[in-house]
Amino acid sequence: MASASHRRSLRARRTAVVSAAAVAAVVGAGVVVLNANAGTTADLYHQTLAAKDGWASSGTGTTGGTKADAAHTFTVSTRAQLVKALGSASDTTPRIIKVSGPIDANTDAAGKKLTCADYASGTGYSLTSYVKAYDPATYGRSKLPSGTQETARAAAQDRQAKNVVLRVPANTSIVGVPGTKAGITGGMLQIQNVDNVIVRNLTFAATEDCFPQWDPTDGDDGNWNSEYDSVTLRGASHVWADHNTFTDAAHFDSANPTYYGREYQIHDGALDITKGSDLVTVERNQFTNHDKTMLIGSSDTDSTGKLRVSIHHNVWKGIVQRAPLARLGQIHLYNNVYDTTTLNGYAPQYSINSRAGAQVVAQNNYWRLPTGGKVAKLLSGDGTGSVAGSGNLVNGTATDLVAACNAAASKKIKTSVNWTPTLTAGLETSAKNLLTELASTTGAGVLS
Repeated sequence: MASASHRRSLRARRTAVVSAAAVAAVVGAGVVVLNANAGTTADLYHQTLAAKDGWASSGTGTTGGTKADAAHTFTVSTRAQLVKALGSASDTTPRIIKVSGPIDANTDAAGKKLTCADYASGTGYSLTSYVKAYDPATYGRSKLPSGTQETARAAAQDRQAKNVVLRVPANTSIVGVPGTKAGITGGMLQIQNVDNVIVRNLTFAATEDCFPQWDPTDGDDGNWNSEYDSVTLRGASHVWADHNTFTDAAHFDSANPTYYGREYQIHDGALDITKGSDLVTVERNQFTNHDKTMLIGSSDTDSTGKLRVSIHHNVWKGIVQRAPLARLGQIHLYNNVYDTTTLNGYAPQYSINSRAGAQVVAQNNYWRLPTGGKVAKLLSGDGTGSVAGSGNLVNGTATDLVAACNAAASKKIKTSVNWTPTLTAGLETSAKNLLTELASTTGAGVLS
């Protein structure tokens, strides 16, 4: 059962006062805004981020497509309809996109299913030929692949990208219609160099790259690297991601083959926040069955003074790493649940990685650690990042995570930060009930 504080938080959102312009837009779109139990309320599609609810509430706040008129309010159930509703990434006209049911991004304009073979057709690409051409035993390990097969791989990947990369314009709300199992399968929402976007109540599944690239110079043994995060923020600002589910299902990493002794990885990130993105709130989502889950800052020089992100009331379960991996920014993690039990072959390595001077405040989170699990491995870092905060529980017991990590690590995590979180709406002062509370109040399909 949800805690009283969570019920009050949801009730507050549902009864938020709507501006006259927003009400006019709702009426113009033919949406009922009167609720017999709650009085005059904002409907699910016109709700905006509450005041002081994390970094995305800073400044102008995050309102998405609240001011959309009837002509820019869409209900979509196919990829073609979604692409048309998104329009041009440079068009800042407010828009609301209601996603009804699951949308398969790997389909053509007529709705026909597209496979990896379809994207590769005519390019000359063959995985068998690619693996033979760049075998380290003959090609070596000192340089990236080049030549006929790499050119063909890039061409095939470009074909897939044109289908699965869905560019989101500014002032947009993309919301799943309750009761329809709304979501995007195999696609990537790209929120790039735009402001004011809301993404809610959607399941993002099976975001897969048909054509990973081999990089023999990545690490000691090389790696297969893929494209496409389920949702990617690049230079974006004022973004609210709320009540979504992110999963690799139905293809788990345990089913991936290996080449050159390395996993042929077809998944990239779940929700990545990079390239100077700023003022982001990620709340009440479920992240499950995934490896490299959330990257904040794409490099150690990504962007100073930005990458301000709040992450609260999320569930991380069956996550190998990057929950998140944070660089440079000011990140507030509060009231999250981390279940580090191995799930579907996804064996957690660490939860939070603070590096490149990241200033992380981890407050009142709950870790579920299985028998034999080590508290010292819940955090990671490069010796320059910080993790401050208190009230964190491991299996119900208050635990100093940084002290446990530093006792076992050569590169110590710093314990002080240069900022104090103030945008903390919904912060619960105790983590003890989160494990049961968040199990039924997070992810897609909860909102109505």
